[in-house]
Amino acid sequence: MPEIKKTKKETQENIAEIINKARAADRISARDIIAQVFTDFFELHGDRQLTDDEAIVGGIARFAGQPVTVIGIQKGHNLAENLATNFGQPSPNGYRKALRLMKQAEKFGRPVVTFVNTAGAYPGIEAEERGQGEAIARNLLEMSDLRVPIITFITGEGGSGGALALAVANKVYILENAVYSVLSPEGFATILWKDGSRRDEAAELMKITAPHLFEMGLVEGIIAEDNLIENTKNQLSKALTELSVMSVEALTEQRYQRFRKY
Repeated sequence: MPEIKKTKKETQENIAEIINKARAADRISARDIIAQVFTDFFELHGDRQLTDDEAIVGGIARFAGQPVTVIGIQKGHNLAENLATNFGQPSPNGYRKALRLMKQAEKFGRPVVTFVNTAGAYPGIEAEERGQGEAIARNLLEMSDLRVPIITFITGEGGSGGALALAVANKVYILENAVYSVLSPEGFATILWKDGSRRDEAAELMKITAPHLFEMGLVEGIIAEDNLIENTKNQLSKALTELSVMSVEALTEQRYQRFRKY
């Protein structure tokens, strides 16, 4: 039987559906996942410099009895929750809180598990005044040399440096209806064609969906969203088992080489 190929229009419609699912208000959030995947979660707050950022949720938990540090970018399910979390766009204080928790994990030898769902870092003037670029760059630098395993799950949108600041990991996995890109497809279309309405065409060119990312080696695996929690647990268990036998030197070298190949 001959292979049935999708037309360009059908491909763009499929990508549009995935983008809409990734951005949906009822998309599973970091708090939802943490509550169902981990036990004994104890949330920690603040960056020890200025304030707490509700767009970043993080703390100590157990996974199958093993202590871990869990950090996620939190989006809300309604307007009030989204206003509290800047629609999942972290401020410099959020990234500094995340780094504080990662350095604490390193001190006590706990693996770090991150969940990423953001269109990008918060773009407000106040965020720039507080050093948004520096905070993101600092996370990239420190995560590259962190002496414990880091495992990342892209759960919705993974947008730009705002996502990468929590994704310099040994293993990166993506949910089947999530996207991961250097910038939003609307931004890409605006830059390339001066027309943000060409989002779906831009997304097709950018290859931001899970199958494309897996094919290019940018993620280690795709998490099916049927029975999502169990699938996440299984993948996390396998990743922790694999990384736990590696020396500190091997962990940091593997992480370095993973990103150097891009």
